[in-house]
Amino acid sequence: MNKAELAAEIAARTNNTKKSVEEILASLCEVIQEIVAKGERVTLVGFGTFERRERQARETNNPQKPGQKIKVPAKKVPAFSAGKEFKERVAHK
Repeated sequence: MNKAELAAEIAARTNNTKKSVEEILASLCEVIQEIVAKGERVTLVGFGTFERRERQARETNNPQKPGQKIKVPAKKVPAFSAGKEFKERVAHK
C-alpha cells in the first residue's frame, strides 16, 4: 500500500476527503522527520517509536574489490521500533 492508497483508506474510514487526509499524512511525516532529525523521539503508544540512532565507524570488505577493506564513517540513521499492540496484531494475523 502506498501513501495515496493509505490516504484513501483513512478517508473512507473517517468520512474526510482524500485531499485533506493526504495533507494530514504529509504533515505527519514532515513533523516526525523534523523531530527525529533533532535527535528527539516520537512515541505513538500502541503503534511504535521513531528515533535517531548512531552507527559507529567501522571497517568492512569492499564489495567491488574482494580482499580490500574500506572505512565506513559514523552516521546517524532513523529507526522505528514497533509497539506492543502493533507487534501482537502482526503476530496474530
